Amino acid sequence: MAGHSKWANIQHRKGRQDAVRSKLFSKLAKEITVAAKMGDPDPEKNPRLRLAVKEAKSQSVPKDVIERAINKATGGDAENYEEIRYEGYGPGGVAVIVEAMTDNKNRTASTVRSTFSKSGGNLAETGSVSFMFDRMGLVTYKPEVGDAEVVFEAAILAGAEDVDSSDDGHEIFCESSELNEVSNILEESLGESESSKLIWKPNVTTELDLSGAEKLMKLINALEDDDDVQNVTANFEISDEVLAQL
Repeated sequence: MAGHSKWANIQHRKGRQDAVRSKLFSKLAKEITVAAKMGDPDPEKNPRLRLAVKEAKSQSVPKDVIERAINKATGGDAENYEEIRYEGYGPGGVAVIVEAMTDNKNRTASTVRSTFSKSGGNLAETGSVSFMFDRMGLVTYKPEVGDAEVVFEAAILAGAEDVDSSDDGHEIFCESSELNEVSNILEESLGESESSKLIWKPNVTTELDLSGAEKLMKLINALEDDDDVQNVTANFEISDEVLAQL
């Protein structure tokens, strides 16, 4: 079981959904505000904003929260956030990428570095682990949208590069620069997607035992609890046996 795509399943088993729901809404709203401030406030004219709104809707963010986030950007009272990527190593030598939006780089860097250190990892230079990942677009659909063959055909016609279908659903991967276009074409053939976003997809993975997986989960959970952190990706892999014990 690869680390990135199945992390939500592990969180579900650990019962963290309710605890992180409000934080998730806040992070999604921040992405919408930044996207709207950087470009056109109309999602149809701003691909990044359109994807941000779509992702927020897929996570059941209320319409009024989305509208407030856009209005905050156009109203001129939005904070000036800077996007920063941190890279490091977690327990077991697992590569970790942390994406943040912050109005105080010193505060965020200090917190991220401290979190790595407390969890038995260490923060490294930018570029030190990102070569172990590919920047890609990911569009996901629930299992009931169709069987693997139907989804694969639709994905190829839409210009996607790869499809991973399982009992959990369908994951469609594409070039990062083509995410908006691929997502739009897929909507025409498969309907509204469950999620459409940019990700870091591991091209190499590190397998963890139960102890290593528990330590890594502690690190990732601590990082995700930071209000400045938007996304955390790690290149770990665990077996079904270890997942069952988690």
